[in-house]
Amino acid sequence: MSLKTPSAAPDTVADGPPGRPDTRPGARKLLHVPHGGLILVLILVCVFTAVQADAFTSSQNLLNVLRQISVNAVIAAGLTLLMTSGGMDFSMGSNAAVTLCVGAQLLDSGWSTPVTVVICLALATLIGLVNGLVVTFTRVAPFVATLASAMLLDGVALLVLDGMSVTIGDKMSALGNDEIVGVPYLTVVAVLVLALIGVTMRFTTFGRDAFAMGGNEHVARLSGINVNWRKLALYALAGVLAGLAGLMLLSRLGAAAPNTAGLQTQLTAVAAVVIGGTSLAGGHGTVIGTVFGVVLLGVVGNALNLLQVNSNYQLVVTGGVLLVAAIINEFQRKSAPGH
Repeated sequence: MSLKTPSAAPDTVADGPPGRPDTRPGARKLLHVPHGGLILVLILVCVFTAVQADAFTSSQNLLNVLRQISVNAVIAAGLTLLMTSGGMDFSMGSNAAVTLCVGAQLLDSGWSTPVTVVICLALATLIGLVNGLVVTFTRVAPFVATLASAMLLDGVALLVLDGMSVTIGDKMSALGNDEIVGVPYLTVVAVLVLALIGVTMRFTTFGRDAFAMGGNEHVARLSGINVNWRKLALYALAGVLAGLAGLMLLSRLGAAAPNTAGLQTQLTAVAAVVIGGTSLAGGHGTVIGTVFGVVLLGVVGNALNLLQVNSNYQLVVTGGVLLVAAIINEFQRKSAPGH
């Protein structure tokens, strides 16, 4: 007669002794949830700020945070897919800066908004495609090629403005300031972009090819994937999303000024993507993690402003919070089954 092994009781945990109730503290339970480290740090920051500053939970402040993080979210979305494939583009923030400056100059010169949008997106896509061509056919490391592009584009943005600020009046103000059902249009755009990238990565051949390329490019070639064309498409997509982010930022600010966006914006996006769980080496990426990373950075920045932390300390505090989140995430990854 065969004996059946009894199934685990509902109150047991996979990594504990069979039949023992899960008595771990709430924080430790949270660390076993996907992206639990980020969620824990985010909750702690939100609770602390809400206690210290009543304005943090006001609807006006929350809408302001949503508008602020939407631009970074669009850049981070494109970067998540690109990094999953083993690529990197440090010039997306600078691409956004050039798009913002060109768009402001065109609108200020009397060009119509639809024509300006098309020209800016086409320019941004071209910049991304050039990066892809350099990375694909010269074998220059993506980090080096796109960092050089970032510096070049930051200079181009300054040249376009000639050191002056350019305002666009109320053109594009609806996108930057209006809401639909209480949600800013900018946030709606960001959510749609993130959803599109998420669906692409999870359910399409293009997304699966990106994972395969990031895992092992040589094996991906042998399996029949046209790696070169995929790379060009990925960098072009990163370019168009950078252009969209630039236009979103222009609509929110209503003006273009020197040193708006640029490499600093890009580094923020990279930080959000990396602490969200996307691998710098490629082969692993998650849009959900990127969302948590972007939100954490936005909330920390907003909290520092509300708490009136000296600007000299803001980068120190932000870096410290990111470091803590990254360490917790790494511990969580190593403690997960299979590691």
